[in-house]
Amino acid sequence: MGVPAGERQVEWAILGRVSGLFGVRGWMKVYSHTSPKENILSHPSWYLFRDGQWQEYKLKQGKTHGKGIVAALEGVIDRDQAAALNGAEIAIPRDRLPEIPADEYYWCDLEGKRVVNLQGIELGRVDYLFETGANDVMVVKGVSQHLLPFIAQVIKEVDLDGDRITVDWDPDF
Repeated sequence: MGVPAGERQVEWAILGRVSGLFGVRGWMKVYSHTSPKENILSHPSWYLFRDGQWQEYKLKQGKTHGKGIVAALEGVIDRDQAAALNGAEIAIPRDRLPEIPADEYYWCDLEGKRVVNLQGIELGRVDYLFETGANDVMVVKGVSQHLLPFIAQVIKEVDLDGDRITVDWDPDF
């Protein structure tokens, strides 16, 4: 179910990436950005970026395996076909993500946003986020790099439409 050229610009939500091979029957290891990690398996179709474009693959089967996820996609039946997908990003169209409460955010919506402190000093843009045991951390790159905990004491306002996140953060820290 591809999108015909020129109909609409698809906004992609990156869910993870193919991170390795698993066995000889086309199964692959998957690094999931979803929380919890097995939520990536709730999407019946994945789009993988290869050969310069997004290509749709139906999820045939998937499961947790040890600390990770393994999956089989329709049409990928051997190790060589799976190897061709190794490293590919896994995404879905942004409009297929479930609705979330107004005070929660998908990481993909925060990436690229400008980060400004309460004094109006721009710290940079959100490069990516990652999980720690205690809280999520927002990596902001500008003149220097800042690691900001994504907690209420630091994150004061998120304005997705205004491309801005206001934080209580000393630019020298």
